Amino acid sequence: MEDSLFPQQSNVTAYRATTVAIITLEVFVGMWINAFLVCVLCIDWVKKKTLNSNEKILLLLGCSRIWYLCLTWIYRFLSMIYPHILHVQTIRQLIRSLATLSNYSNLWVSACLCGFYCIKIANFRNSFFIYLKVKVDRMVPWLLLGSEIVALAISIFISDLSETLQRNNITSTSQGNFWEITIRKDKHLFSVFLLSGFVFAASFLVVMFSAVLLLFSLWRHKRTMRTNSMKDLSVDAHIRAMKSVLSFLVMYSINFVCLLLTIIYATKKANIMKLLLYMYLCAFPGVHSLILIFSNPKLENALLKMLSCVKCEFVMK
Repeated sequence: MEDSLFPQQSNVTAYRATTVAIITLEVFVGMWINAFLVCVLCIDWVKKKTLNSNEKILLLLGCSRIWYLCLTWIYRFLSMIYPHILHVQTIRQLIRSLATLSNYSNLWVSACLCGFYCIKIANFRNSFFIYLKVKVDRMVPWLLLGSEIVALAISIFISDLSETLQRNNITSTSQGNFWEITIRKDKHLFSVFLLSGFVFAASFLVVMFSAVLLLFSLWRHKRTMRTNSMKDLSVDAHIRAMKSVLSFLVMYSINFVCLLLTIIYATKKANIMKLLLYMYLCAFPGVHSLILIFSNPKLENALLKMLSCVKCEFVMK
């Protein structure tokens, strides 16, 4: 009987070691990419004493992703290597709350970036859209502040529900009315899943509508230029924005599916599907930030310059 348990225990150990190793590598690369983005923007901020709206969003996005990757790694590492530490309510609640806040902040700020691209670049004659285009630069700081407040409020609420569910799970074996406890647990679990799904879906809809509006604006603008046999520099701006938004839409769609699957697999034991989900969710912040860097001439030149310097140093040695 004891011998039959050893293969299963070794498989669990191998799964945990593989998960920690892969997530650690992805988190390290992702944090390096986002730290580079933040450093370049901060240096430029110090030199110019100001940042434009696009740079403000990118700066907050980079900071939120650094926090998200760091806290995600801490939580996954502790849950797989030292799970007994997370039995302490204060530590578990603090890490879980901060990780949830950084995750929702990452999602909402990403959605704000796509919405900003759409409002700033797309051309529509609607009076409300024109008003947004004129006022968007003044609205960005308040929009970012509002998104952070909403992310904070939702993360506090979800963390409180999760802790209530955790306490019910711990005390369920010592209670008499098992049926009542099961109903109460299902109610809290449904509330957590419903609110999390709403946050994921709302940010995804913002990204999707931004991409659709930009595509329609680009198609109509190119048709107008073809009719008038003219060339317009704004077409290039459309195309650059579309590369960023469409690449983000594809990644965000996969990310959205993965987030929904994490809700479905939240109550299941460790398996290869959960490993694949963790791998993609940890890779997403770094890969998308890298796309944003290469779609921004200033950030791309800074990255290429740094890589050339590193290459020269390596050759010299």
